[in-house]
Amino acid sequence: MTKKIILDCDPGHDDALALTMAVASPKIDVLAVTTSAGNQTPDKTLNNAMRMLTLLHREDIPVAQGNQTPLVKPLETAPEVHGETGLDGADLPDPDFKVQPIPAIELIAKTLQESDEKVTLVVTGPMTNAALFLRVYPDLAKEKIDQIVFMGGAMGLGNWRPSVEFNIFVDPEAAKIVMNFGLPLVMAPLNVTHKAQIMKNEIQAIKQIDNPVGQAFYGLLNFFEQYHENPKWGFKGAPLHDPCTIAWLIDPAMFETDKMNVDVETQGDLTRGETVCDYYQLTGKPQNTEVLLDVDRDKFINLIMDSIKSFAN
Repeated sequence: MTKKIILDCDPGHDDALALTMAVASPKIDVLAVTTSAGNQTPDKTLNNAMRMLTLLHREDIPVAQGNQTPLVKPLETAPEVHGETGLDGADLPDPDFKVQPIPAIELIAKTLQESDEKVTLVVTGPMTNAALFLRVYPDLAKEKIDQIVFMGGAMGLGNWRPSVEFNIFVDPEAAKIVMNFGLPLVMAPLNVTHKAQIMKNEIQAIKQIDNPVGQAFYGLLNFFEQYHENPKWGFKGAPLHDPCTIAWLIDPAMFETDKMNVDVETQGDLTRGETVCDYYQLTGKPQNTEVLLDVDRDKFINLIMDSIKSFAN
């Protein structure tokens, strides 16, 4: 059965790959794309989503821009990871279609209202748009969203502060709203995404894929991999964070998961944005989140390769 999704993202190299996998999969129907500020500034992430859909020849998918800033704190971006454009490393086409003339939460609402079945909201950037939508349209969310699948957080080690992952760091207050709303949650934290690495020889193999999408991703992933060569990370390749959300929707059997309560710290000087994962059920709070903890890396990489190969020359 085809899963209908709305993808809320901040492209970003790994967001771009997640979008590509979703479009490529016969198991997923991408109804809409909304963009948030995060990996780069809001205008750049919007432009990147449009450029990617133009590359993928899916200009039929409506795109809307979301909030310009996080709910409370100033915006912080990640140019050191994703470059000045947010998608450095490839010469992507200019968008050849127009953005929707409504804000992201209105496109989410319109898409849900027009859908005759429940929709999965996939969030691969900061949760600003998701939180605003849940606050403005709580009844519609409960009626039409079956689950929220998101990349973010960590059970333990962070990648932006010692215990804080970047997406949650950018807008912790939004993440707290989403996690306490009451919808089923699936979380792809750093614990799994750091195992979902693509190696240099696999990036080289993408160069052999003879279509424009393959050639674009060869350049994109080469750029993205360079940041992760810093020995402090201990990586052998580059972790593909956001694609874990789409891979889980396509083939959940490739992941090991555990259910637990997850909440977000918004007050701590050292820990603001930390996802607090109640692994041992110490709080007695409901197990609101299915947390991805391990992945069959070979299956994951094969899915990525097959996704890229599926596009026409």
